[in-house]
Amino acid sequence: MIAQSVEQVTENHRVGSSILSQATTFLNSTKFIINLIKGYSISIFLQGFLVSFSLIVAIGAQNIYVLKKGLLKEHTFLIALICFLLDASLMILGVKGVGKILELYPSFFIYITWFGIIFLVLYGLLALKNALTPQKMQISTIKEKNNLTQTIVATLAISLLNPHVYLDTLMLVGSIGSHFKGLQQNLFILGAISASFIWFFSLAYGSRVLIPLFRKTLTWRLLDIFTAFIMFYVAYKFFLEI
Repeated sequence: MIAQSVEQVTENHRVGSSILSQATTFLNSTKFIINLIKGYSISIFLQGFLVSFSLIVAIGAQNIYVLKKGLLKEHTFLIALICFLLDASLMILGVKGVGKILELYPSFFIYITWFGIIFLVLYGLLALKNALTPQKMQISTIKEKNNLTQTIVATLAISLLNPHVYLDTLMLVGSIGSHFKGLQQNLFILGAISASFIWFFSLAYGSRVLIPLFRKTLTWRLLDIFTAFIMFYVAYKFFLEI
């Protein structure tokens, strides 16, 4: 009787140890998968962020306009908000629109991929060329009397009448983001629009700090080199998918 009880206890202990071992293995596997997903998700988010940031950072009418209005404290929040919303809307439209085209015509994937590679390489080469050419930002601080309506119209015009904004957001960001599906695509978009939000509101509210920095040639050279690196890196990743 005692021997049977000892055997029963031993068997229960063995079964319990086996279950515990399997549970531990399962939990470790689950943690590994979760960490892998988190790492990959962060990577996609950062790719969207860096691509968008590289395209936004440039000497252009829109950035000079936002800096000037921020320095003069004229409708600062509204101007930054309009620029961000326009940028975000065009990027979402670009990614989802190109993604929809690929769903309907999967054969277009190779053409869009090659378009993205060529565009990225050319953009990177242009950034390197700019890095070798001295640049600085000239900003007039003459105060203009614009009411709310005039400010909104001026911001819309300076943002939407620039053809580069459509190439950058609809075509380039759209072609890159279309390579992702579902949650991954949304993470890419989130990264891209986060960069836009941070950039425009930093320009608007940090203008007094940023203007002296942007007047230095070295600042723009470093930004152009950074832009070229990101463009070439993303082009290389595209090439690996062919």
